[in-house]
Order: sequence, then C-alpha cells, then structure tokens
Amino acid sequence: MKNWSTILKTFLSFIFSLFSIFHGFTQHNSPNVIIIYTDDQGTVDVNCYGAKDLHTPNMDLIAKTGVRFTQFYAAAPVCSPSRAALMTGKTPLAAGLPGNASSHKGNDGLPTEELTIAEKLKENGYVTGHVGKWHLGYTVPTMPNGQGFDYSFGHMGGCIDNYSHFFYWHGPNRHDLWENNEEVWRDGEFFQDLMAEKANQFVEENKNNPFFLYYAINLPHYPLQGTNKWREHYKNLESPRNMYAAAVSTVDERIGELLKKLDALGIRDNTILIFQSDHGHSMEERNFGSGGSSGIYRGAKFSLFEGGIRVPAMISWPKGLPQNKVREQMGINTDWFPTILELCSIPYEEKDFEGKSLAETIKKGKQSPHDKFWWYSNKNIWAIRKGDWKLLKNPRDPSHKTVLAENDSLFLVNIKIHPEELENQAEQHPEKVKELMAEYELWYDGIK
Repeated sequence: MKNWSTILKTFLSFIFSLFSIFHGFTQHNSPNVIIIYTDDQGTVDVNCYGAKDLHTPNMDLIAKTGVRFTQFYAAAPVCSPSRAALMTGKTPLAAGLPGNASSHKGNDGLPTEELTIAEKLKENGYVTGHVGKWHLGYTVPTMPNGQGFDYSFGHMGGCIDNYSHFFYWHGPNRHDLWENNEEVWRDGEFFQDLMAEKANQFVEENKNNPFFLYYAINLPHYPLQGTNKWREHYKNLESPRNMYAAAVSTVDERIGELLKKLDALGIRDNTILIFQSDHGHSMEERNFGSGGSSGIYRGAKFSLFEGGIRVPAMISWPKGLPQNKVREQMGINTDWFPTILELCSIPYEEKDFEGKSLAETIKKGKQSPHDKFWWYSNKNIWAIRKGDWKLLKNPRDPSHKTVLAENDSLFLVNIKIHPEELENQAEQHPEKVKELMAEYELWYDGIK
C-alpha cells in the first residue's frame, strides 16, 4: 500500500510539474492585454501631444515605450457609442448602440448577441476584468459580467461623484457602485483610488495567467475632482483649465501605480498596454465650460469635427513592438479588437469587424488599412472620411471657433491641407461632395 501511495504521489507530482511547465509556457507566449480608456480627455491633453502645461509622465512613458498615433479617431464623439465600438470592433450603428445608454438601472445597452473583446479573449484562455466606468447597459445581461468579464468593479451609468458614488444628473439621486453585479458601498472613498486598488489587485491575482483588463477611468469627465495635491500644483492656471488639469494628473498618477505594479511583478515586458481617450473634451456647463483642449482642431465632445473624435492614442508592448515611435497613419478605436487578436496570435475572420488590424502599421509603419471611415450620430448628423477628404452632414461645433452658416449643412474639408476645418470647401468641390455622399449612403444602406 505504501508503495502504491508513493507511486501515486510521484505520478501526481509529475503531472503537476508538466501542468506548471505548460502553464508557464502559455503565459510566456500569450501577452497580457490592458486597455486604459480615459473619459472626455482632449485631443492634445497629454504632455507628449503638446500640452506643456500638463504633468503626465506616466501617459508619456507609455508613448516612450511604444507607438503613439497622431491621427487616431474614436468611432463616436460621445461615451457609450465609443465604448461599443471598442468592445465590438464595429461602428456603433452596426454594433446596435449609436447613442448613449441609459444611466437608469433596468435599461439595456450593447446588444448581448454582439461578440465583445472580453468574450473572444476569454474563449482563448484569458482571465477578463473590468474596472471603472461601463455605460453599456444596466441590466444583468448587459452589465460587464454578462458581456464576457470574469470580474467587474465600477459604475454602470455615465458618471458618478467620486466620493459618494452617486449619480446626480437627474433626480432622484441614486447610488451606482457595483462589484460583480452586487451593489457595494464604499462611502467617502475616492473612486480613483478604489479603481487603482482593484486594477492592481486583478493584475496581482492573475499574474500567472494571460489576462485582459479593461481599465475605464471616469476622469477628466465631470465632476472635475482631482486631488488636493494636483489642485495645489495647478493653482496658478486659469479656471477651468486648473481643475481639468488636476483631474488629468490625478488620472496619470493612478496609471503610474499600475505601471509600477506590472514592473514589480515582472510582467510589463509581456503586457500589451493600450491608452486612449473615448472622445474629445467636454465643453458642458457641468464641466465649467471646458478646461480641455483640442489644440488647432475645431470641435469637442458631441461634435464630428476633429476636436470631437481625434484622440490621444498609444500602444506599448516592450517585448513585441517598437518603442518611442510616432505613426501619422489613420487609426480608429474599432481597430483595437482585431489588432489585439493578431498580436496575440488568435485567429479571427476579418469580415466580423469593421475595424482593421493595425499590427503592420504599428510594427513597420505601413500605410493605414483604412481608405475610408464613417461616423453616425443620427440620420441627419453624420460624417465620412475618404483619403484626406472629409464630409460632415449638419456639423455641430461646441467650440464655436467660427460661425456655422446655413449653407454649411454639407461641410467639406481636406484634412491634410486644412486640419483646422474652419473653411467649407463644398462649393469649390461639388463632385467630391457627391462622391462622399454616395460612399456614405452605400455604407449606411448596408448597415441599417
């Protein structure tokens, strides 16, 4: 009996050793994936994008250890559609969420039949986690745990107060903080610190497995609640830039905590780290009328001018991608899904996505896989870009850089020549207007 017991223990030990070796092998060859998605961060509001009044060393470090895009777009100028595009690799209209999801419990959001990046990575052996803002549905099937995430911590609506975790937009005021579909109460604790804690905990617990973390930070979206450290740092900036800047640096500091955790665990080199803002900065009253910046670009959040959809975006994977490179080629947030799959050597069908893999653009600087792209806000507000030409239907401009005239209902611009989009070229190029309208209608008829 003792001999059989010894043989059994030896056999089990051998099997465990083989499993450990195999497990380590798969982790070694399967990169971790983290997407950091900030909220309402302006086109140029990172130091490495030209914002010299902002202190963003950790965002800058992602760029320095990776590839930074200068012509990267969100697929929508508002929160939920942008996130739907990220999660599905499709335009928001095709994904079934062209407008903001409700912030009221009991309302659906992203259709559950859509395949999310979390579901795809989970199918391929990844542990999946969501931390932060969701805003893609407020029913059990459409909350993160129903959309492919093994773990979730954060708020389901569009925004919360960072200390009480209440949604204050329309009454009655309601609490919105959840962990794995269970309401949790962390009264008075700073949400930025709670997110950092949960993100680091998820990484720590899954350091020996390939993992995917969607870290959806809810700043610098209103309310602008940066820490006192950063309010003091920016006290000499004019308002509301000072409050906005404090929020951005508060975010940057928490990103730094995650980078340090990855370094301490020895997994930074094999982690694909993507950073992007969901769309342009807000000029709403709740945001004190702005604070953010789109630089030379016209527009802001809610607008299909460049300032509403052109965003800071970068990707870092020290083990597998070049470092300290800049790419001027066009990319869209729909592209992250197929790009991640290609970098992780996970098979996929190109026809399943409107996004396209940027892997060769990122690695070798090859031309953008996009010749054209479409933005849809509603039937009467849309845009299309083809090559360097961009056509907008009934454009909106929260930044009020110039007055929009009645004949600007079709607004044509060559982005390469006039990136500021201040002059409508539609009358000078009627044939280009017809061409782009036909391209848009062809796409729209294929989606609706």
